[in-house]
Amino acid sequence: MTRKALITGITGQDGSYLAEFLLAKGYEVYGMIRRSSTINYERISHIQERLTLIPGDLLDQNSLIEALRISEPGEVYNLGAQSFVPTSWNQPVLTGEFTALGVTRMLESIRTVNPKIRLYQASSSEMFGKIRETPQNEKTPFYPRSPYGVAKVYGHWITVNYRESYGLFCCSGILFNHESPRRGLEFVSRKVTHAAARIKLGLQDKLWMGNLDAQRDWGFAGDYVEAMWLMLQQDEPDDYVIATGISHSVKDLTRVAFGSLGLNWEEHVVADPKLFRPAEVDFLLGDSRKARGRLGWEPRVPFEDLIRTMVNYDLQLNQR
Repeated sequence: MTRKALITGITGQDGSYLAEFLLAKGYEVYGMIRRSSTINYERISHIQERLTLIPGDLLDQNSLIEALRISEPGEVYNLGAQSFVPTSWNQPVLTGEFTALGVTRMLESIRTVNPKIRLYQASSSEMFGKIRETPQNEKTPFYPRSPYGVAKVYGHWITVNYRESYGLFCCSGILFNHESPRRGLEFVSRKVTHAAARIKLGLQDKLWMGNLDAQRDWGFAGDYVEAMWLMLQQDEPDDYVIATGISHSVKDLTRVAFGSLGLNWEEHVVADPKLFRPAEVDFLLGDSRKARGRLGWEPRVPFEDLIRTMVNYDLQLNQR
């Protein structure tokens, strides 16, 4: 029997890498897409013929039930969300609807259609926010510092609640920052690599940045989707921190990106207080020992290699 999986957020960075990964494992892959005039298939265009795309929306429970009935999946990966932290201050209610209540709608839909479906829920290191301990593991208390982080905490705990209340096989992956050339241009990593490439080519001169001292644990998205899959292959459902265990500042990120092109970042990067978050998350560092021990997972792509790959991609993109 061919295994089937349904991915929400399939057109995003993680969704596209996960779809590739599952296709390589022989899965029949279904992707749920929102009906929208601006939908972007760029990240999945190279595999689109091998996917079955189903219209659906995390704001609409009937469409989730219908998507589950059409796809009949053994596994659901709920990656769909309003996922950009700065936008969550401008659209806090919408962020809550997608990123928090959307999870409840999916859990209820699974409970209604087939309680044997295994669910992966995309949790986030942003839940730790104002950190209580370093490094952060599965038992570290949450203290979110944005509407996005708050919504993710709700999504995380409602997943735990359905697991313990109804016996559903649902896991949350608490993923720390993970990047790739498929990252959206609004995210800090891609903002830096894209600007570095444009500055090298003489297409712009300055890069305006927020807090350069913020530190994050950055890994490669392609490595992290394997951890999502591994969680759903275990005998028992559980939650796992997925991280590299190495932290870098935004300043480090700019130094590596600009340095790989022979540029001095200090000549081009300008810190702009207007770009600081209302409530800053200063330092995130993940402890993924549980995932390494139980899942046998570990990250493969080092930070510097990841940033250079992104810079090279953006160089080619802007040369075109």
